[in-house]
This record gives sequence, structure tokens and C-alpha cells, in this order.
Amino acid sequence: MRAGADKAIGVWFPDLPGCFSAGDTMDEALTNAPEAVQLHAEAIERNGRHLPRARPLAELKEDPLFAEEVRGNLVAVVQLPAPAASAAE
Repeated sequence: MRAGADKAIGVWFPDLPGCFSAGDTMDEALTNAPEAVQLHAEAIERNGRHLPRARPLAELKEDPLFAEEVRGNLVAVVQLPAPAASAAE
């Protein structure tokens, strides 16, 4: 799936308000998503806040706001990349 001229396929994260990713294709948007989550998480921590708990999909589906916003869209789980220090262990 391609977004078309002057458009992009967007990815948003319901448990990370303000965090988003995009790409010209679905694959590109999903490939870019982990980096967007990582950068957003780093900014949250840099500001002395804690990363919110990621809700499981079953819990998200019970949230009326999420259910309304996601209607007719694809849902994908994006894993937060491990920090470099943890990956080296």
C-alpha cells in the first residue's frame, strides 16, 4: 500500500501521546515506528518523567476512545528497542 503523492501513511501510539511515525508505504511506516518510540521514550526520560505502561491490545480494545479512533485502521504492536547497554549484555 502506497500513500500517494504528497501523503504519508501515519502510525500513532495510543499510550504515547504526541509520538508518531510515518512512511510512504505501510512497510516503511512500520519500519520507522520503533525509532519513533525510542526517541519519544528518551525525551520522556530526559524530562524526568517515566515511560507510561503499554497496555495490551485486549485492554486497548476496551477503551472506547481507542476503539473509535482505530475503527477501519490496521493495528500493529511495536516493540521498544532495547537500550544499547542492555543489548551488549
